[in-house]
Amino acid sequence: MSEVLEKLATLTGLRDRDTLDVGLAEALSGVLEPQLVEIYRRVGPPGNERWLLRARLACGDLAATSDPAWVELDSLPRCSDHPQRERAVAGRDVVLARSPAGGSLAIFPLGNDATALSIIEICTTTPLEDAGLRIVSGILRVYRNFHSLLDYSERDTLTALRNRKTFDDSFLKLIGEPPASHPEPKADGVAPTGGTWLGVIDIDHFKHVNDMHGHLIGDEVLLMLSRLMANNFRFNDHVFRFGGEEFVVLMRCTSEEQAVQAFERLRERVQAFSFPRVGQQTISIGFTQVRPADSPSGAFQRADQAVYWAKKHGRNRVCSFAELVKIGELIDKDWTSGANVELF
Repeated sequence: MSEVLEKLATLTGLRDRDTLDVGLAEALSGVLEPQLVEIYRRVGPPGNERWLLRARLACGDLAATSDPAWVELDSLPRCSDHPQRERAVAGRDVVLARSPAGGSLAIFPLGNDATALSIIEICTTTPLEDAGLRIVSGILRVYRNFHSLLDYSERDTLTALRNRKTFDDSFLKLIGEPPASHPEPKADGVAPTGGTWLGVIDIDHFKHVNDMHGHLIGDEVLLMLSRLMANNFRFNDHVFRFGGEEFVVLMRCTSEEQAVQAFERLRERVQAFSFPRVGQQTISIGFTQVRPADSPSGAFQRADQAVYWAKKHGRNRVCSFAELVKIGELIDKDWTSGANVELF
């Protein structure tokens, strides 16, 4: 019992959802000594849902492994190819089966983390007895409760997007993540490599929406826009609500042209969407490529300058900071250190 309490104390001391999943795998490995522990999250749009590996820890491993942050969706295993995992998610209960590698397999649903469903698989040489199942269930209850606290702290309460205070840590982590390697090109022939791009999205005339229709309708516009963004960007692109009508996106693209296509697609979808009580609504977007020595505030400042220029010159448009500098509309100041920059 003392070992279980020690593992729980370590688990609840973590403050990052990535390390939390690794901590869960380590806690269960330490208590049960299984052959293998794996945690998966269901990602992707309906009809093309895949399993993303969040943590894998085999007996004897010194550290857990996981899929890269920028892994391509089509390289992941299809959810439909793993019916036992689907049974665990659908039934919200443990599924016991034989492991393909021999031994026993127990699959537990982890619940919803505000963006997707997750499961954990535990492979053991012999089936888990009732005492073992109770220990796992107890640890998972603590994990779910702590995960909910992280969601409450790190996600915007209205849109469920990441909130502003998580941006710096996410930025530094994501730009340091190397691109995943893939032997096969994507269907469009574009190799999944390239730089990281930061976009600032601002709703045009949002104050007019609140003044004319009230803040409840304004909140509905924000919620609808967050869903449009979720459908527009990929599962591993990171979208933040910075507050009010301003959003930030971090994504990996092969070129500026691909970034423009993604942002233009969102702009067109928003313009074509009919918001309840409001009707047509538009957005302005400014974006920049993240540089190797960038601070979070430095990259944000460049994109923010571009979106400010867009709003001054007609709104409902996508503007590249680099292109505006090229034509002499903006000056490329040195924001890399973040010195003397006050964002909020």
